[in-house]
Amino acid sequence: MAPDPTLLTQLAVNPLSADSMLAAFGALGIFVILFAETGLLVGFFLPGDSLLFTAGLLCTTDKDHLNLPSVLLCALAGALLGAQVGYLIGRKGGKALLARSSNRHLQAGAVRAEQILSDYGYAKAIVLGRFIPVVRTVLNPMAGALNVPLRTFTLWQVAGGAVWSVGVTLAGYALGNTIPNIDTYLLPIIGLIVLVSVVPVALEILRSRRPAKPLPTKPTE
Repeated sequence: MAPDPTLLTQLAVNPLSADSMLAAFGALGIFVILFAETGLLVGFFLPGDSLLFTAGLLCTTDKDHLNLPSVLLCALAGALLGAQVGYLIGRKGGKALLARSSNRHLQAGAVRAEQILSDYGYAKAIVLGRFIPVVRTVLNPMAGALNVPLRTFTLWQVAGGAVWSVGVTLAGYALGNTIPNIDTYLLPIIGLIVLVSVVPVALEILRSRRPAKPLPTKPTE
């Protein structure tokens, strides 16, 4: 019996490719990816931004049979549930889990997340962290590990998660409706989206590699 082409497609899916994930799993893939990226420490490498923007863009075409309501629902559910699970993981021992990880990008992201929480305060940090790759993965468990109040975390992660997931998706949808015959330019546009989504990751990596500035010394009398 010949193998099921759909099964072969799912087995060959590339988790780093937004287009591949959407083609294989549709809106459900958005939920799974965002849940893993925002809730599980293993999901820091997943393409959340490019996935949302690409999904919104594809809702304006017949490709992958995506529709805007289901995409928005799955994106919102994955982003909010993932962050809440990440927070609970942090409360149960997030710092110990991070300490056992050997991935330097994840470690740098944890340091950055803790710095953001310290510098900006809980509300602003939780909202802004949604828009920074890697940081949005580790900030939620870090918030739990640092005993950020549950009510405060939940309020601001819902606000930030809604703005991020819905906003980026609608931005892609708006672009798709703005450009006539978007199907013709789909591949180069998706390539550009992936390239742009890599820029914040590269900036965070460069930031983590900069040597710390020495503290100013007091003049001797």
